Amino acid sequence: MKIILLKDIPKVGKKYDIKNVADGYALNLLIPKGLAQIATSQSEKNIELMKSKDMVERKIQVELLLKNLEVIKTLVINLKEKANEKGHLFAGITKERLVEEIIKTARLNLDPESIILEKPIKEIGEYKVAVEVLGKRAEFAVVVEAK
Repeated sequence: MKIILLKDIPKVGKKYDIKNVADGYALNLLIPKGLAQIATSQSEKNIELMKSKDMVERKIQVELLLKNLEVIKTLVINLKEKANEKGHLFAGITKERLVEEIIKTARLNLDPESIILEKPIKEIGEYKVAVEVLGKRAEFAVVVEAK
């Protein structure tokens, strides 16, 4: 069956590729999950339009991410966590937690994978945490205090 891929699929192809796959694979998996659509003459003509629209959206997202990096540079995240007398936190602060706090304080939506944190923060103190997006890097401050 001839299909148009709507997303990158490992071992099959990239987004907007026209591929021939087994009927069962297309009808039972790819099409129901929204990963592909049946290739008709009309849909094949629309691929170029979809590609150009995708490129414009991607360009806008890149511009927004680069603007967000400038905001991140000025960001200071203050966290109050439960800790013992020695300043050891009972629960580490992970990338996901930092993303939640960035969303709350700066209203920026980031992917946790863009935050560079080798291991969770487990001590009270001040930390510099880096964010890397599209090869550009920015650091923000995290201040962890005891409750």
